[in-house]
Amino acid sequence: MVNQAPALIETIQTPDKPAAFPDYPPRDDMQNHTYLTRPSLFTALEIHFGNPETTLVYGECPVAPTLRNLADKRIPDMLVAFDCDVQRVRDEKGYDIENHGKPPDFALEVASETTGKLDYTVKRGVYARYGVREYWRFDSSGGRYHDAPLAGDRLVGRRYQPILVDWLDDERARGYSEVLGLYLCWEYEELSFYDPIAGIYLAGHLEDAAGRREAQARANSEAARADAAEERADRAEARAEAEAAERRRMANELRRLRERFGELGDDAE
Repeated sequence: MVNQAPALIETIQTPDKPAAFPDYPPRDDMQNHTYLTRPSLFTALEIHFGNPETTLVYGECPVAPTLRNLADKRIPDMLVAFDCDVQRVRDEKGYDIENHGKPPDFALEVASETTGKLDYTVKRGVYARYGVREYWRFDSSGGRYHDAPLAGDRLVGRRYQPILVDWLDDERARGYSEVLGLYLCWEYEELSFYDPIAGIYLAGHLEDAAGRREAQARANSEAARADAAEERADRAEARAEAEAAERRRMANELRRLRERFGELGDDAE
């Protein structure tokens, strides 16, 4: 029996797909903390939208068309995606468009001195290529680092078209996000979200805490007013009782005097 040589099997080598995004170091500036994290805008949006298992609201979340090409990734300051697997984003430490079958719906960048120009030039093209439906930019400096204090783009076909931003006065501007159903507001160098249906600004932890302090102060003030009113009522009641006692005393004294003078008149007869 002749031994046959094993057949040669031709294989196609494909790059291994990593299981997750690598850990990226945090940005070395305070912009995100100051304008997004500190006022708890992430939490405010999460509460507003609900559905935490399928609605992603993340800060500095890596996003890429595929994990196979991590060189083609961006890390927006705020990312919102509806109808996605939020737990998968946590497990993969980023948003892989290929895995989710859809791009994120909303991205926002906060201006900084080092990355400001990239936000409204290079990143604008990248997010359009990703298919992100809306891309917004916020610059607290009033446009020193970005091309505008507040700007937004909506994807029309494969290109971004600017979203109208209205200036209410020199200190306040707002533009409507169809994706979020909210106004993004540049007001007194701060970023906020306004719900036109409810007619309120979304409140983060700071606003909630301030609201609780104001409510407590109002409650304390109302309690103090109630105590003062009760004290005034007690004093009025005490005065009324004292006046009634004084009237009884004077009536008794008058009766005594009349009786006395009546006795003296009888003696004179």
